Amino acid sequence: MVIRVFIASSSGFVAVREPRAPEKGSDLPKIKKKQQDVVRFLEANKIEFEEVDITMSEEQRQWMYKNIPPEKKPDQGNPMPPQIFNGDRYCGDYDSFFESKESNTVFSFLGLKARLPSKAEP
Repeated sequence: MVIRVFIASSSGFVAVREPRAPEKGSDLPKIKKKQQDVVRFLEANKIEFEEVDITMSEEQRQWMYKNIPPEKKPDQGNPMPPQIFNGDRYCGDYDSFFESKESNTVFSFLGLKARLPSKAEP
């Protein structure tokens, strides 16, 4: 199975769907940074993944919303990207990803077998 990272490339998507207090600025830079953090980590660790842009496909956006477990959805509004899946299995959102990165359990979080460190050749 391949890791699927659901992202939003369009600022309009976030502005329309993300509730926020009027005094705050846009959260788009934070969302973009979170998406980039996930993608960079996967690339750096040579983990095969696919980016799914939910602003380009209503079908993919609806699939993502439908496949996030109810207990993982926010109390208000829709779940915000990035959302991470291994095939059809929900792994988590950015906060869960970050926690797994901090505790060195990302492979488990992603549902992958941990890689053994490569041995240097003499």
